[in-house]
Amino acid sequence: MDLIQYSFNVEKDDFDRAGEASSNIKKILRQLGIDAAIIRRIAIATYEAEINIVIHSLGGKIELEVDPQSIKIIAGDRGPGIANIKLAMQEGYSTASDKVREMGFGAGMGLPNMKKCSDKFEVESVFGKGTTIKMVMYI
Repeated sequence: MDLIQYSFNVEKDDFDRAGEASSNIKKILRQLGIDAAIIRRIAIATYEAEINIVIHSLGGKIELEVDPQSIKIIAGDRGPGIANIKLAMQEGYSTASDKVREMGFGAGMGLPNMKKCSDKFEVESVFGKGTTIKMVMYI
């Protein structure tokens, strides 16, 4: 298998389409014959990343890279950035608005769930510019 790459745009506050990118990634991985347990982990991590982009940023994209050894998910956004990554990694910590919480999001589990589902996990954030999350799952 050669390197396979896809990119999906994610728009700010687009709750109607939230989950489309992660759903499309799941379909692609199924077509490639990736193990169902790995697909499940990737679907969870990607959905969490996608929702964070919708809730907390001005929009961004999710990139998928598949090679014979691994699957990489890179979620990047334009926006406020994360002021305190260590605090944001704590389960239950959230900066989501009351409106977002009323819709059932913003429980503060996004980043912790992404880390749990990844074999390698990295967050880079520049306050006032944006955040990039890199996740790797080994096949």
